[in-house]
Amino acid sequence: MMILKSIWRSLRHSWQSLWQKRLFYGAIALITAVLVFGIHRFVLSQQPVQVSVLMQALERAQWEPLVERFEEENPDIRLEIVEGPNATNLVEDLYTSAFLLGDSIYDLVYMDIVWTPKFAAAGWLDPLDDRVSEEELSEFLEGDVEGGRFEGQLYRMPFRSDAGMLYYRSDLLEENGFEAPDTTEELIEISRALQDQGAVEWGYVWQGRQYEGLAAVFVEILEGHGGFWVDPDTEEVGLDEPEAIAAMEFLVQTIDDGISPRGVTTYQEEEARRFFQNGRTVFMRNWPYVWTLANEDNSPVQGKIAIKPMVHEAGFNPGACQGGWGLALVKDSPHKEEAWRVIEFITSESAQKEFVLNTGYVPSRRSLFNDPEIVEKYSHYPDLLEVQEQSVLRPPIAQYAQASDILQRNISSALTGRVSPQRAMERAAAETRRLLGQS
Repeated sequence: MMILKSIWRSLRHSWQSLWQKRLFYGAIALITAVLVFGIHRFVLSQQPVQVSVLMQALERAQWEPLVERFEEENPDIRLEIVEGPNATNLVEDLYTSAFLLGDSIYDLVYMDIVWTPKFAAAGWLDPLDDRVSEEELSEFLEGDVEGGRFEGQLYRMPFRSDAGMLYYRSDLLEENGFEAPDTTEELIEISRALQDQGAVEWGYVWQGRQYEGLAAVFVEILEGHGGFWVDPDTEEVGLDEPEAIAAMEFLVQTIDDGISPRGVTTYQEEEARRFFQNGRTVFMRNWPYVWTLANEDNSPVQGKIAIKPMVHEAGFNPGACQGGWGLALVKDSPHKEEAWRVIEFITSESAQKEFVLNTGYVPSRRSLFNDPEIVEKYSHYPDLLEVQEQSVLRPPIAQYAQASDILQRNISSALTGRVSPQRAMERAAAETRRLLGQS
């Protein structure tokens, strides 16, 4: 019996010892696992949050100094610029496809002003009204801010602006005793006089090809005749009103009277620019980017040009089609706070100033048009501010792309003589009403 008790005590001691060792090593393993997990979580927490945005390849390269500066000032965020094609419509298609497929990889949208209603109506963007005050917004150009709204809410913060304007040969006007024209009648009169003298081959060039640029041209002429395209509040269509028909007649007249070449119906921005820059015409409608190119050392018109708001009918206001790009916050982004910090930085006065000085693009902040450093480099910016303040928006409706296509097709049919200006506008109005569900 004593032997059995001794054996039992020995076995119990061995089991207790083994159990204690297992508990000890188990505790060590558990502690190690907790430490490893904690270190892993700590390391991950120290990794920068990646914020992604897609843009055209050319502008991606122009953003590099801003990206570097942002990441230096915000080491907890990595700003990834995804390189897209150098075509606005293709970039828009890529964003649209990503959102339709769900789980978009983008946290921000770098967007053309005309995308705002489409993207906002689709529910792809997060409203920004709670993130920015009206006082802060007042520092931006009004047209840029309004172009970022849809149905009363703000979805897009302006970064760089754009607006159509009238370029003219200041040397030719001065030599011949003309003031820069304010009205369409004055533009035609001066054009005819200089053409008759042989001073220029043509009077006026613009973008007449069937594409979005044609819609921009028409928006300006329409505003200058006191007309409207689509009222965004009521969805009333004004394309078959007398003012719109008169605007269409003016564009047709420039071609029929030989003020504009018949080939203008094939021109986009660059064709018009080359025509003007080579000294073949006295007036041109185009965007701000032309100024720098037309004043290069090898340009025949260097130092001989000026800008002003577009011509208009007497008694009405000039119109400058509002363009430009800005940043919007993706609704499903898991990094909204970090993405908003990107927006705040990129749209800030200092970032815009750096970008403008490096690229010659137009700022969206009003103060920068008279900034001494910017004016020293781009002397026309104070005049450009006058143009920008005459801005007019294309209709901020969700179906804008389809409405623009309708307008372009019908304008083109009138410009090429297939139908009368009145008939073209009546067709455009009827199609637009059907698009909006009014008939």
